Amino acid sequence: MDRATISYEYLLEQKALHQNPNYGVASLSFAPIVADFIRQTGVRTISDYGAGKKNLLVGLKNAGVDPIEYYPYDPAFEDYGEPRSADLVCCIDVLEHIEPERLEHVLLELSKITLNFGFFSIHMGPAAKILSDGRNAHLIQEPSSWWLPRLTKYFEILHLQSHHMMGDGIWIVVRPRNNSGTLAS
Repeated sequence: MDRATISYEYLLEQKALHQNPNYGVASLSFAPIVADFIRQTGVRTISDYGAGKKNLLVGLKNAGVDPIEYYPYDPAFEDYGEPRSADLVCCIDVLEHIEPERLEHVLLELSKITLNFGFFSIHMGPAAKILSDGRNAHLIQEPSSWWLPRLTKYFEILHLQSHHMMGDGIWIVVRPRNNSGTLAS
């Protein structure tokens, strides 16, 4: 596992949080939007970055979409293996949980595995859950104006929409940039 994206201490914290059945359920709310996107684009492979208990897969099946290939990744679930490249990379309710000093590594990793499209949701306010050390579970609580320059370093934003499914947040559809800073083909 790439230790640049998560510290050992925080990995243990995430494993503990995932013992709560109500932790990691945001992807169920976003699955109908992702399902529509899959139907519109015909993507065949999905990488679920920060998959947790694979609720996105459950939600997609409930929405009538069964991905051809589904690749879950979550450092708290080692049996999923490493992040895998896919036509569509979903990162739902994950980025706000990243340790701030490791966000750049996570965005770089996301850009490397995103072949065609990314679907990312970001909650911008506090979480209901508190970490064992007293910090809010959303380690990054910043507005979209803070997120956009960080995201556009690696991605072209194709669509951005605010959402209030779980408080104040945004969801975006992106395309990866190539190394020269232009859109990848």
